[in-house]
Amino acid sequence: MKLEDEIVQKSFDSDYHKVAVNIFYTSNWLENIHTEAFKPHNLTIQQFNILRILRGQYPKTVNLKLIKDRMLDKMPDVSRLVERLREKGLVDRKTCSSDRRHIDVCITQDGLNLLKEIDADIKRINSRFSALNEDEVETLNKLLDKLRG
Repeated sequence: MKLEDEIVQKSFDSDYHKVAVNIFYTSNWLENIHTEAFKPHNLTIQQFNILRILRGQYPKTVNLKLIKDRMLDKMPDVSRLVERLREKGLVDRKTCSSDRRHIDVCITQDGLNLLKEIDADIKRINSRFSALNEDEVETLNKLLDKLRG
């Protein structure tokens, strides 16, 4: 559906304005889909992102700085998010033996199992992109990379 129809707006100041609104609208659309998928698992998007980062490092532990650097959303309080995941039994956190100011975090087996469950939801979400062919997906990725460039 065209953006103009989705947000009931007839025109934009320019095509540059329209693309900015379109990207913002599409980002929110995609975030809402993920939020709904994670709700049954009692996870937020940011918590899922942390688990995904930790799974990529498993079985190594990582410090909070690495997690924050790799987060898609740079704003959240990583310490608080990790603590919530620890309370759910999805991660372990320990004070670093060589530097007591640092916290080492590792995903637990329960965290890995939960991500395995969620993988099917992610595949279903990603299937929404099948409206684009492979060349269009490649072009879109290049354009988004260039935009942030």
